[in-house]
Parts: sequence; structure tokens; C-alpha cells
Amino acid sequence: MKVTGDQALVKKINKSLILHTIRKHPELSRARISEMTGLNKATVSNLVAELLEEQLVLEAGPGESSGGRKPLILHFNAMAGCVVGMELRVKHLTAVLCNLNGAVLYETELPLDQHDFPSVLENMKTMLTGLIAMAPTTHYGVVGIGVGVPGMVDEDGVVLFAPNLSWEKVHLRELLEESFSIPVIIDNEANSGALGELNFGRGEDVRHLLYVSAGSGIGSGIIIGGELYKGSRGYAGETGHMCIEAEGTPCSCGSRGCWELYASEKAYDLAAMELPAYHTPELIRLAADGNAAARQQFEVMGSYLGIGLTNLINGFNPELIVIGGALSDARKWLEGPMQQVVAERTLPYHKQQLEIAFSTLGSRATMIGAGFSAAMHFLGHTRVMV
Repeated sequence: MKVTGDQALVKKINKSLILHTIRKHPELSRARISEMTGLNKATVSNLVAELLEEQLVLEAGPGESSGGRKPLILHFNAMAGCVVGMELRVKHLTAVLCNLNGAVLYETELPLDQHDFPSVLENMKTMLTGLIAMAPTTHYGVVGIGVGVPGMVDEDGVVLFAPNLSWEKVHLRELLEESFSIPVIIDNEANSGALGELNFGRGEDVRHLLYVSAGSGIGSGIIIGGELYKGSRGYAGETGHMCIEAEGTPCSCGSRGCWELYASEKAYDLAAMELPAYHTPELIRLAADGNAAARQQFEVMGSYLGIGLTNLINGFNPELIVIGGALSDARKWLEGPMQQVVAERTLPYHKQQLEIAFSTLGSRATMIGAGFSAAMHFLGHTRVMV
């Protein structure tokens, strides 16, 4: 019998639903999967058989019986393949090799002294080649590469505009796929960080989440109804260029008074500090050693961070805001002033049941989220659009 397009799509959706149910809920039986998904037992049995044959699911032996024969327990085979998650920062290039469920196997970092695209691309290729060579032997090998970049990215993986790198219309995905013959996913670093926190970090089981990445700039990953929101053309989340000072300092984006000029590492250039260092790790060490100027710098930045967060809270009404990026390591001095501003300025109903937290994944959030996107592309996370 010929399978129609509609029947093939339904099968694909059901198979994806079963696979990701097993991935999210270890130690399930076929009967339990049927209960959780609403699919009949015959459909579940047939599709699980296909997943077992594809080695994406493993049988792990009998489970507890509720009367009758003991059920066979199923596990997602996270080591069926590997992915690489990479974050391109202004000053560093960082990457992780992960299994298909986000567990980090290897991690590497490289400082970036030059931002011209040919130099950065060669560094990316060198790092990716090294990580791919370190991948353990698996059934599918390295199945995808995910890259989070500090800029606007279109659906074709073109970096349209990255002001902190002085990049415009860079065909990054195309060039990396030509070099490695592996599917590549390119996204904004804050979107990748949001996916990392949503699936593996502080944001698990949260439906409405804002992930704010504060480092060399500021970007936001927006989760609405449990899904990443990208806007009509994929450019949502450039909150670092939200104006918080009407006649403020000119920004590299062409506007002025942008949030990231006052609450990211760019604020160091504007500050009248007499300090021997202008990089976050060094300033954190100075603050920890009691340096008053370093502490004051972080406290001022915390207040400005709170101003921008207030605008986002009043506009989006999230359940949870997660602060990530390089500056999240300065939580000790940022958090108090930030929370004070939010408490004073946020609309009262928007504050109810709102939590502001710092990333549990730390500097790994974007890398892990980028790798997760690559894994989901391979696994085929099919959604029904209505």
C-alpha cells in the first residue's frame, strides 16, 4: 500500500514524540509511553522497534511488574553520536564536544586577538578539527555542529550583522559545511544560551523564560510557551540595543544610549577607573581582593542591568529570567544593585511569581545550547504547527 504524504508526516511526528519522550524520561516501558503520549500500544511498539534498529533507543532489561510479565525498560542512546557546540565571543572562541543529550565530553578554548573573518574562520576550523578527532567511536559519529555568534543570523546561517566583530553578511554555515561535510546550525549566542538553560540548566520545566547573556555585549534569548521565539524574520532578542539613555553614548550599532554600553563589558571603556585591568576575570579577582573601584564598577553595572531587566519584565511578564555570559561570574557584586532596581521599578503584578536567577551552566550555556540545536536537527524534533 502506498503511504500518502499525510500518513508519512503523522508517522514522523509520532516517532519524534516517542523518541523525545524516552529522551526526557528515562526508564520507560512501551506501555508507559503509550499512556504518556496517547498513542495506541501497537503504534508505540512498531515505532520503538524502528528506533531500536536505528540504535537511537536501547533496551535496558526488565522493570518492575504491576502484575504479569515484567516490562522491558527503554533508554535513549545518548552515545549514538556526538555533536560540537561552539561559542564565538569577542575575545575568545570556546567549544565543547557533547553526546546527543548534552553531556560534555571535551572542552577547549582559544583566545582571539584578531576579529577579521578569515582569521576567525581558520581558528574555528582548527578547533573543530581537533574536537572531531577526539570524538569516541559511535554508531553515527559526529552528526552536527552548532555555533552561537554575537550578532543577527538569518535562517540560512548567514551572520547579517555582528557589530562587536565588525562583520556583515558572512556566510558562516555554508563555509563550515563545505569544510566538514557535517550539518551546521548557526544562531545568535543568546538564543543558544536560552536553549541550553531551558533543557539542561536553571530553566528546565519553565514555559516563559528570558535568558540574558551579558558579556562583551548583551543579548536575550526569549522562550514563550516552552519554545524559542525568534520574531517574524528570526532577529528577536537584540535587547542590548534597547535605548536606556535618550542622549547617551553613541553605539557601534548606529544608535546611542544602548543598554549594553552601560551593563556589559563595554562599560569598562566608559568608566573613569584607575585600575590595572579591564577584563572581567581580572576585575573579579580585584573585587574579591577588596578593591573598591572594581566593586564600585560592578555595582554600577548591576544597577544598569536592573534598568534593562525592568523593561523586559514589564514587556514580557516572564516566569524566570536567567543571567548568563561572562558577567554572571560577577554575581556577588551585580546581584544586589540589580535586584534593588528591579524591585523599585517593576510593575507590581509583573513581580508576582517572578524569579531572577544566575545561570547554572555558567559560561557553558551557549555552547551546550548550540550543541543541543545540532542534536535536535539530527534527531528530527518535529512539531505540529496549528
